[in-house]
Amino acid sequence: MGKNSFVDYYEVLQVNRNADFETIERVFRLLAKKFHPDNQQTGNADKFNLLYEAYQQLSHPEKRAAYDSINEQARASRWKILDEASQLDGFEANDRIRHAVLSLLYVARKRDALNPGLGIMELEKLLHCTQQVMEFQIWYLKEKGWILRTENGEYAITANGVDKFEEEEHALVLEKGRLLPEYTEFSEMMKQNLKSAVTCNQI
Repeated sequence: MGKNSFVDYYEVLQVNRNADFETIERVFRLLAKKFHPDNQQTGNADKFNLLYEAYQQLSHPEKRAAYDSINEQARASRWKILDEASQLDGFEANDRIRHAVLSLLYVARKRDALNPGLGIMELEKLLHCTQQVMEFQIWYLKEKGWILRTENGEYAITANGVDKFEEEEHALVLEKGRLLPEYTEFSEMMKQNLKSAVTCNQI
């Protein structure tokens, strides 16, 4: 792991945090075969090396236990982003979810421009979404060029995504006749609006 960044190895291997050794090994072999440098069609040395690094960390009980401890601390820190996300009022269901995803990734980018990613499972938990719903929203946002997948398997907002998010926020300002809340006010706003926020499972 880098000195100033945290790599979610579970996201890299695309496995659940409770995955057993057999599952981790099976998934690693499938992905390693796909991204091995000798594979002329889908080979990718950087991805292969990251996969191998993740496998080495998660396939050894002692290393995994130590990593999980750091992982929980990193995830707990990122969960604070939820309290800083902007309000979700006034949107239809899909627009609300997409705006919520952009909102979280926007705040993450502002907090740490060099390491701004959030994992898809983390987004699912923060927004109470099913995997199916979140995968669709992620696909849509990626196709629009508003988010991208980082090298460590997480998702981050792009410059176009920042423009889109700020454009939507500006539209809300005009619609509601109020000033755009300052970044430091996000926490209180989210607490007030979480009660009425959309639940993805209802779509």
